[in-house]
Amino acid sequence: MNRNLFAQFHQSAEPTRPLLSTPAGRRLTYTDASALCGRFANVLRASGVAPGDRVAAQTEKSPEALVLYLACLRAGAVYLPLNPAYTRAEVAYFLADAEPRLVVCDPSRRAGVAEVAGDASIMTLDRDGAGTLSAHAEGESERFPIVTRSDDDLAAILYTSGTTGRSKGAMLTHGNLAANALALVAAWHVTGEDVLIHALPIYHTHGLFVAVNTVMLAGASMIFLAKFDADAIIAAMPGATMLMGVPTFYTRLLKHPGLTSAVAERMRLFTSGSAPLLAETHNAFRQRTGHAILERYGLTETGMNTSNPYDGERIAGTVGLPLPGVAVRVADPETGAALPAGETGMVEVRGSNVFKGYWCMPDKTAAEFRSDGFFITGDLGLIDARGYLAIVGRAKDLVISGGLNVYPKEVESEIDALPGVIESAVIGLPHPDLGEAVVAVVVPTGPGTTDEPAILAALADRLADYKRPKRVVFVDELPRNTMGKVQKNVLRERFRDVPATGGRHEN
Repeated sequence: MNRNLFAQFHQSAEPTRPLLSTPAGRRLTYTDASALCGRFANVLRASGVAPGDRVAAQTEKSPEALVLYLACLRAGAVYLPLNPAYTRAEVAYFLADAEPRLVVCDPSRRAGVAEVAGDASIMTLDRDGAGTLSAHAEGESERFPIVTRSDDDLAAILYTSGTTGRSKGAMLTHGNLAANALALVAAWHVTGEDVLIHALPIYHTHGLFVAVNTVMLAGASMIFLAKFDADAIIAAMPGATMLMGVPTFYTRLLKHPGLTSAVAERMRLFTSGSAPLLAETHNAFRQRTGHAILERYGLTETGMNTSNPYDGERIAGTVGLPLPGVAVRVADPETGAALPAGETGMVEVRGSNVFKGYWCMPDKTAAEFRSDGFFITGDLGLIDARGYLAIVGRAKDLVISGGLNVYPKEVESEIDALPGVIESAVIGLPHPDLGEAVVAVVVPTGPGTTDEPAILAALADRLADYKRPKRVVFVDELPRNTMGKVQKNVLRERFRDVPATGGRHEN
């Protein structure tokens, strides 16, 4: 039996149902998408892409970019999405590590990608769906047999950094992605009658696997927005039933005068993830629209693990109950022993949704799993008496800004290499729009050796915009505990009221 995820999409869809529509009036039915997918898959094969080969994509969001993902599944290739904001230096690492057979990028990036792509072929695809990929596809057949894959075969690699600063490629299989999407279809009661407002990026788990895979396994439809736009989302609500977002979506929608219970009357589900949702945002949205946002919890390595219930109490400040087929426990970080309800410890998960391991990093993979198969998430949490999970902290000081993960070590490594800097510590501070803002605390070599504008300018070509600090503050030394570890909790407390603009130095 073919367990290729695309084959499962193919079986779920009503051919004439729209897969997606855009505000500009473009419409792709499932039949249209399958035809374009076949042509793209033939281009991949003609380019030398064989089953198991990696295809990297650093493209802007478009219907064609989505179909490229589907074509990779269909051809048995391994899809490697990259944030369009990544710099050439960042892309160089990913391509060297994953060794893709083909790289698809925006035409404006082709020259830079060519310098770091090694032996990979390069094709282009712009935000309007034009480029050499589409041009080659025009002459190809729509027919392409779905390559047979098992549940254990790789479907995608998503890179996620760690405290060491070296990015890790999370290997996700066809079985991982199918199991997680099917669990969400059941948990959230998704059917072919649903219409999702899709305003998320499609280069990470949330927008691609949670949103797209769930929609396609239910045979549902999407209103496909290029990016978050409050006006466009409000305009789409009367013709939609679902919105998947990050907390920033909801804080911005609450500022829009058009958000009313009347405009949201047809909507049946609002979900939030990728960052903690403040209880005040949850309560304000419910008061304004009559809808309780459903918060859930997932990771790049696992997809979704828990969800507040569709039918039942959605408790602000929690991420709900384990999804079907997922086991969740809170354990002692050192021993792995399960802790009783109400005690804080390491969140660990096990299930068919959990990834296969880190690309070419067997030792790191082994270190992240317990002997009984539970994956150590790195998040601290507690499970209450009702079984609801609450995430209370991040053991590795991860910063989540605007729903995107920022790993401090990566930013610190770039800052520490700059002239005039002895060392730095990167922290996340509360931000009303982004959830958390990236802030760098820097120890300079001496007075006047560097300043905030110089550091921010130097990072412009080294880090994607969302990773770059919103502020740089200066100190004479970083606080440390008796073991010499920087006490970032002390820094977060000290600088919690840092203003949005202007430099600062503390003795």
